[in-house]
Amino acid sequence: MRPETRLVHEGRPSEGPLSAPLELAANFRDWGYAREDGTSTWRALESAVGALEGGESVAFSSGMAAISAVLEPLPVGARVVGPAVGYTGVRMLLAERAAAGRIELEEVDVTDTDTTLRACEGAALLWAESPTNPLIGVAELDRLIEGAHAAGAEVVIDATFATPLLLRPLELGADVAVHSATKFIGGHSDLMLGIATASDPERVAALRHARASLGATPGGLEAFLALRGLRTMAVRLERGQASAAVLAERLASHPAVAAVHYPGLPSDPGHDRAARLMDGFGAMLAFEVAAGAEAAQAVAERVRVIVHATSLGGVETLIERRARYEYEATPEALLRLSVGVEHVEDLWADLERALNGGH
Repeated sequence: MRPETRLVHEGRPSEGPLSAPLELAANFRDWGYAREDGTSTWRALESAVGALEGGESVAFSSGMAAISAVLEPLPVGARVVGPAVGYTGVRMLLAERAAAGRIELEEVDVTDTDTTLRACEGAALLWAESPTNPLIGVAELDRLIEGAHAAGAEVVIDATFATPLLLRPLELGADVAVHSATKFIGGHSDLMLGIATASDPERVAALRHARASLGATPGGLEAFLALRGLRTMAVRLERGQASAAVLAERLASHPAVAAVHYPGLPSDPGHDRAARLMDGFGAMLAFEVAAGAEAAQAVAERVRVIVHATSLGGVETLIERRARYEYEATPEALLRLSVGVEHVEDLWADLERALNGGH
């Protein structure tokens, strides 16, 4: 079955109710704690995502919980190659561990393949995103994974922006794929949940152990909602991706826009890589306002249909100037746009009015 069909049918009960029911339980008769062994709702979600990814998935209370669990087994002093520009939570966590002497960190531009591979010499782990947050850069994952493994490093890929529909890192040889299921998998901005997937049984066991020992377990309702959201991810992503392509083209020709970052544009540096490694260009884009940071912030505050808020991957279109956060290493005038399922002409009318200074 194709991925769009698998996400509808995987993780369903073999008998009884058609949909996996919500199981709320902390403990079980003659068994143990849900913290250690999970619930049927967790397992249904993990089964469905694992089938998409081509591995075994472990659900966590948030994306950051999944990230922390992946990093937990690293020995003190391990050398980690991480993104110089990427998800702020990961960058801050890696920097904090480096400052505490737990790891040695080297930050790189993961879209620069040769530089990244040179940094992997002697490293224990390469952590990369593709597409990257918030610049929507595309890493040359096949070369990075092969080269990092040759250097003795394990590879973790955060493919949240792509979803398992567009990019499956395990198929390219990655050791772990990570997703913030808060985003496209859940798809409705109403839950927090993370998922890590691996194909090696020992690594899967380590992830489950870290979840139990750190207490990073997902809520039953959150797992239920994430699984329900997963069922419609293909149609949501199809709509958002189609609209993102239209918006990117129009933004690229608007006089108030200095640059557009979207791999679906033939002129984008990541276009050829995305066409080769991904099954689509995604519903995330970014653009830089020519007049600078203050003008970009004003655009974000003028929109009315689009929501000025953080996060991404929901049914509603969201816009945000990421550089307003102190730790964000991005262009000051860059706006990140997560494209939802609204009519594209309504989205464009809203953006165009905001760019033209309207209210």
